[in-house]
Amino acid sequence: MTTDSPAPRPGDRSVRTLVNGLEVQARVDRHLVEETLLPALGAAAARPRTHRRAYAFLVGPPGVGKSTLATVLADAARRRGEHVDAVGIDGFHHPQSYLTTHHLHTDAGPVPLSTIKGAPETFDVASLAQHLAASANRDVVWPTYDRRVHDVVPGTDRVSADLVLVEGNWLLLDEPGWRDLSTYASYVVFVAADPQLLRDRLVERKVRGGLSRAEAEAFYERSDRRNVERVMASSDLSKVDLALTVQADGTIEQGTIRQGENR
Repeated sequence: MTTDSPAPRPGDRSVRTLVNGLEVQARVDRHLVEETLLPALGAAAARPRTHRRAYAFLVGPPGVGKSTLATVLADAARRRGEHVDAVGIDGFHHPQSYLTTHHLHTDAGPVPLSTIKGAPETFDVASLAQHLAASANRDVVWPTYDRRVHDVVPGTDRVSADLVLVEGNWLLLDEPGWRDLSTYASYVVFVAADPQLLRDRLVERKVRGGLSRAEAEAFYERSDRRNVERVMASSDLSKVDLALTVQADGTIEQGTIRQGENR
């Protein structure tokens, strides 16, 4: 699966979908989706458990294509007559009004949270944990993030399937408040990518969201680049069941991912 446009391969197909309010055109590797990922998710959902709902986590650095892949997987499952919900953790950002009025205290002085949006400190991780716990046995309404308005939209996605795919940068973060989230996951997929590909995608995302290219490149250096490095350095990769890597041409290969590999 890729949001770029390299030459298609046999079995690929092109899809157009909405991701966080923005239209995305992706090329889908049907073999990866239908022969690897969907069977793995189905096996995870079939494992015995004490609660109704099973979660699979899709984790990786920003720009790797998690939201798109999650949407593609849910759509592919529906075409097979299976019900899978796909949700992201970006809806658990603190609202923009909070980020502009609160600061992270660093050795260099206070830093407005709005300038490092996307970092773990800009999320309400307690609310995310509460939603995961509450939805284990009952349906809940899940908040989303809309890149067109650059803010959280409360209560827009209803979680009703018995298998829920949750995607996010920080779901394996080995830090207080985050590290226990993985106890909810029956299956974990980690996606890494070529660093230059991530930079290109993240800058383009900000441009599509309304920033100038210079502003987008500055935000990448100030925030996105650090988040990419932090995901790769501080995620607990021992909890990963399937590792994928997006190559420079946008194709995805299975393999192993070493701690800090993208640094």
